Amino acid sequence: MTERELEPGIPLDLEGQLTYGDYLGLAKLLDAQHPLSKPPHHDEMLFIIQHQTSELWIKLMLHELQAAIDFIRNDDVEPCFKILARVKQIQQQLFNQWAVLETLTPSEYLQFRGVLQAASGFQSFQYRALEFILGNKHGKLAEMHRHEPAHFDALTRLLNQPSLYDEFLRYLHRQGLPIPADRVERDWTQPYESSPGVVRALKGVYEDPNRYWGAYELAEKLVDVEELFQLWRFRHMKTVERIIGHRKGTGGSSGVGFLKKALDIALFPELIEVRTEL
Repeated sequence: MTERELEPGIPLDLEGQLTYGDYLGLAKLLDAQHPLSKPPHHDEMLFIIQHQTSELWIKLMLHELQAAIDFIRNDDVEPCFKILARVKQIQQQLFNQWAVLETLTPSEYLQFRGVLQAASGFQSFQYRALEFILGNKHGKLAEMHRHEPAHFDALTRLLNQPSLYDEFLRYLHRQGLPIPADRVERDWTQPYESSPGVVRALKGVYEDPNRYWGAYELAEKLVDVEELFQLWRFRHMKTVERIIGHRKGTGGSSGVGFLKKALDIALFPELIEVRTEL
C-alpha cells in the first residue's frame, strides 16, 4: 500500500466551520516572526522562534503556578501535586530547547545581533512575573515595565502578594506547624530570607511524612521546581557563553558574569537546609 485512503467521516469542505487554525489563532501566531536584518539573515528566524516559544511555555507556567497558589490558599494541596508535576515537565521543555539555540554559532549570531539594539530577555515581563511568583522579588525591576501600564500594574500586584513559597509556609502554619510569625506575615515586597524556625518546622514534616503527607509531598514538588529553574538558568548562562563568550549583553549587563550571579539565589532555602538537619 502506498496511499492511505481517507475515511468517509473526514470532512474536506471546511467553509464556515471552526478549523484547527482558527482555534489556535495560527494566522496571527505564524505571522509573528519578523526578522529585522536586511537582507534577512537565515539564523535570525531561529533566534526569534526560540524566544517566542519560551514565552509561550512561561505563559503556561504562570497559569499553572497561579492555580497552585489558589489551591494552597484554600488548604487544598492535593491538586497541586498534578499541577507542579506539569510545571516540572514545562521546565524540562524550556531546558531542552536551549540545545536548539546552541546550534547558532558566534559568527552567525554576530551577523544579526546589531538589530536587537538594547532588546534583551532580561526585559521579559513574563520572566519577571515568574521570578516574583517564585519569590525572587526586586521592586526596582518592575520599573522597567512602567511604560506598559498593564504589565507594570500586574508586576506591582505580584510584588505585594505572598509568593508560592510564602503561601506554602502560611499553609504549614494553618496546619499547626511552628512556622515563625515573621514568616507568616511580612513585607511581601522583599526577597525571602532563610529562617532557622522554618528549618525546624520542616524537620518535623520530613521526620513524620505519614502525619504530614500533604506538606511533605508539596515540599518535594517545590524542590523540583527550584532545581529545574536553576538548571534552566545554568543552561541559559552556558548557551550565552558558548555564543558570545564574555561580551556585554544587549540589555546592558555584563553578560555571562551577570547570569552566573543568579545561580546563587536560593528561592526556597530551608527545603535544602532541612536535609542537613535530618
